[in-house]
Amino acid sequence: MKLSAVILAAGRGKRMKSRTPKILHEALGRPMLRYVIDAVSTLKPAKTVVVIGNGADEVRGRISDGHLTFVLQKELLGTGDAVAIARKELLKGTVLVLNGDCPLITAATLKSLLARHKRSRNVLSFLSFVDESMSGYGRIIRDSSGRVTDIVEDKHASALQKNMFKELNGGVYVIESEALAYLDKIKKNNSSGEYYLTDIIGIISGAGKRLDAYLCPSEEIRGVNSREELYEISVILQKRVISGWMQKGVTFIGPETTHVHVSARIGRDTVIYPNTYIEGSTSIGNNCTIYPGSRICDSVLGNGVIIKDNTLIEKSRIHDGSSIGPCAHLRPESVIGRNAKIGNFVEVKKSNIGAGTKAGHLTYLGDAEIGPGVNIGAGTITCNYDGKNKFRTIIKSGVFIGSDTQLVAPVRINKDAYVAAGSTITRDVPSGSLAISRGRQRNLEDWTKRREGDMSKEPGVKGKRKKAVDK
Repeated sequence: MKLSAVILAAGRGKRMKSRTPKILHEALGRPMLRYVIDAVSTLKPAKTVVVIGNGADEVRGRISDGHLTFVLQKELLGTGDAVAIARKELLKGTVLVLNGDCPLITAATLKSLLARHKRSRNVLSFLSFVDESMSGYGRIIRDSSGRVTDIVEDKHASALQKNMFKELNGGVYVIESEALAYLDKIKKNNSSGEYYLTDIIGIISGAGKRLDAYLCPSEEIRGVNSREELYEISVILQKRVISGWMQKGVTFIGPETTHVHVSARIGRDTVIYPNTYIEGSTSIGNNCTIYPGSRICDSVLGNGVIIKDNTLIEKSRIHDGSSIGPCAHLRPESVIGRNAKIGNFVEVKKSNIGAGTKAGHLTYLGDAEIGPGVNIGAGTITCNYDGKNKFRTIIKSGVFIGSDTQLVAPVRINKDAYVAAGSTITRDVPSGSLAISRGRQRNLEDWTKRREGDMSKEPGVKGKRKKAVDK
């Protein structure tokens, strides 16, 4: 028999106080719904149906996946109604039902539930947990023999029921498709006007069919209904991620202040200091060092790379042995060659920097193609924008660029050329040449003495500045 999955993702999420649908709020850079989809996908269901409602178009746009079938719950009439709407899309066999706002659920727990369901030959199985610190979850009612007879929603449970029954509903169900016919027997709740999927438990139990609840870790069942709960599950996810990388040989100096997205990859013997952010699809090689205050987004770092303090790297590639920072900024589409150095307050944008090239201080390199072994002096600027269009600067291998130089693109500095400090270069420089473009220096002799003498003649003041004249 085939497995189908139904993910309930139609809720408004009023307590989030947001225009964004609740299940699209992110934990570690990924929408909550995506975590649930990923956990389900490991089971290889024949079909996965996502029930959407609030912000349906936005959900479809963000969660693009050819393996998903979306169905619309036009009126938000509860979980029972949502599964009933999805029923027409399901295959004959076993159906897994779970909520889209539970990003902590793991594939291992889902596999265990399916295995126990099959082994017990139940028509319905579901997850339960015990945790007195958590509220708002339905109470599982068992008879004297321990058989599940009902679930009572927390807001409808009496004080006696809350005191007697400590087992709570985890909201993850496995139902045989023929048992979905019992959805038609669920009645609208008088106070909420909704159809509760939990009511199917009492109906199936009353029909004498086999069902049971199986305990799982309470952490995995935690749903998100508020910004505070989103923060809490993000902390748990982050601990999982960092613990996993530690087990694979990565050192975290201050894991409590380090943020690593689930989609990032980190190599062995890399050391990561506090207050760092490793985001998106970033890949970091072996033996790297990431110093405090750095943020690396959707970038690839080779082996032995050093990222010094307070550096921002976006959608860039850094090859083995290079050093970036402190206080550097690599903007998108930047490629840094092997053993290169990008230093203090250097910004690189959409440029290729050759192996062994150094740009140590206070420099902007935009739309540039720079060869290996180039020295870029402090204060160098590639003037790549004329107000309408962007132009490229090409610097070939072995070039020396003196400090405080402006390279007005499009321009080409050929192999082994030198550019004198303080120059503005507007024309190509031939190989092996020295380019100088600056005003002639003049020294005005005795200027200080003459200045002081002129000012002393004025009554009541020490001196008066006069225009200097070239001698």
